[in-house]
Amino acid sequence: MNTAVLRTEVRLFRREPGALFWILLFPTLLLVILGSIPSFRHHEADLGGLRTIDVYVPVGVLLGLIVGGLQSMPQTLTGYRERGILRRMSTTPVRPTALLTAQMTVYGAAALASALLALLVGRFAFAVRLPDQSLGYLLALLLAVLAALALGAVVSALSRTTKIAGAIGSAVFFPAMFCAGVWAPVQTMPDALARAVGFMPFGAAAEALNQAAAGHWPGWGHLGVLVVWILLLTGAAVRWFRWE
Repeated sequence: MNTAVLRTEVRLFRREPGALFWILLFPTLLLVILGSIPSFRHHEADLGGLRTIDVYVPVGVLLGLIVGGLQSMPQTLTGYRERGILRRMSTTPVRPTALLTAQMTVYGAAALASALLALLVGRFAFAVRLPDQSLGYLLALLLAVLAALALGAVVSALSRTTKIAGAIGSAVFFPAMFCAGVWAPVQTMPDALARAVGFMPFGAAAEALNQAAAGHWPGWGHLGVLVVWILLLTGAAVRWFRWE
């Protein structure tokens, strides 16, 4: 990857206050709002003795990468294609793949930074325990980031304009948030629904993160679901993506 392209993309990203807010700050702000509700800080028998704020930390972790992968990155890449930037790059020594790789690196790093911020605020503001199985948590998080970026690449591949990218991204965004547990954590879903959600990338990621947070190694089934989705989505993005 061309380091000059990466530095440029980092500078451009830092100039986007909307992306900075929604990816880096919004998930943590949501946790602060939820944690400020007194009943969310009470231990619940239905949650296995956990508090509602405890189960929402993994949701906040996933929310940042969902926003970055499905909303921000497709808009940026489609805008580059729409304005002919990718076509002009193809006539220079810098290949368009360098730009795509830089974009995925920037948004992947932003998602990880958002996750770290959510974990730290949960720990120090609301006494949410840090993941007991840190290695398993990191593995599940990295796979979730890759799944989000691969899904965002598919959205970019299917979108000829930024308006279409916004429409497709939004159509995928809300089901992704549901599967991640934004409206109802996976632990509170009926068994049949929880099993179905577990076959979706962000449902599997939520389950894996919850298991690691509780000190268990993430289930290989959930990790396997993430790997399969990453392979399928990456293959689709490579097949359908067009530079012009």
